[in-house]
Amino acid sequence: MPNPLDEQQSDPPTEAAPDERPRKRRRNRRILIGVLATLLILVVAVAGVAFYFVNRVSSNIERIPDAFDIPETARPAELPGDSITFLLGGLDGADKVDVYEPGAARTDTIMLAHFPEGRDRGYLVSIPRDTWIDIPGHGRNKINAAYSFGGPSLFVQTLEELTGIRVDHLALIDWNGFQALTDELGGVTLTFDEETPLADNDEPLPAGTHTLTGEQALQYVRDRKDLPGGDFDRVKRQQNFLRALMNELISSGTLTDPGKINGVTGAIGQAARVDEELSAFGMVDLALSMRNLRSNDMTFLTVPTDGTGWAGPQSIVVYDQERADQLWTALADDDMDAFLAANPDLVTGDEVR
Repeated sequence: MPNPLDEQQSDPPTEAAPDERPRKRRRNRRILIGVLATLLILVVAVAGVAFYFVNRVSSNIERIPDAFDIPETARPAELPGDSITFLLGGLDGADKVDVYEPGAARTDTIMLAHFPEGRDRGYLVSIPRDTWIDIPGHGRNKINAAYSFGGPSLFVQTLEELTGIRVDHLALIDWNGFQALTDELGGVTLTFDEETPLADNDEPLPAGTHTLTGEQALQYVRDRKDLPGGDFDRVKRQQNFLRALMNELISSGTLTDPGKINGVTGAIGQAARVDEELSAFGMVDLALSMRNLRSNDMTFLTVPTDGTGWAGPQSIVVYDQERADQLWTALADDDMDAFLAANPDLVTGDEVR
């Protein structure tokens, strides 16, 4: 089935012409929205002592109807205990969160956030947007096309069939509010051991500690052409920034300052939607169960891949089926320590440039 977005998504890496401003703005959106998606989950996770905060978040966020309109027989079994799994998707266009339209948008940021039984730790797995997999009813295609083909429910079904893990909740994010959110916190602090380039900026940040403004944060997490690993390194930057953002939320007093809460929840509310099964009471219960979770309890990693390749005219990321299956099994069986010890290359550390 041909897709009108394939040409846009499949271009081999090239230098953008200086006057391609609209294209750059679109790229900004689709690269950064995953940061907001993960933030939504982490904010709830660290807000267990702030009932008011959780209610503010819930009331500001719209709901996604029919996200789990999937035959029960086609879904993985529920995991035992109180483990919980979120699917996070960042859409690739302005205002695409409001109403699903076939072919209008893809999920160009995809993350699976899993919290095992006890919810005292978590694992966030990024899946590159160009990963070449089977999409139910549509054959092989890039994973980000699932939402374009069939909306939220097909997106969920695709990830469940890929991972064998049942998704409990879905969050879809647009990019609006990202920059304001960082500024609401007074910036986010990162330390770099070496000179660090930013997108669309001739002057890199010198080595040392920097408090990034919203604009600088945006440039930091969307840069790829200055990085040796391209999109793969950009994913690591996004995860590195999320870790710092979570620390900022905890250390800045945001969760006990009503003024800051209003600003942060307002920014999130501009950009996020969650499935209609995640009620305000559900958010409160989730927050209470995760009230002691901190950034050093989160492990950030990228799904195993075999580099890049081609499927006809499309540039793709080659999925490492064997190692990925081991990862998903380890998540489901709560055996991640052994898996990570055997696969340390998948973990995003805090030394990211």
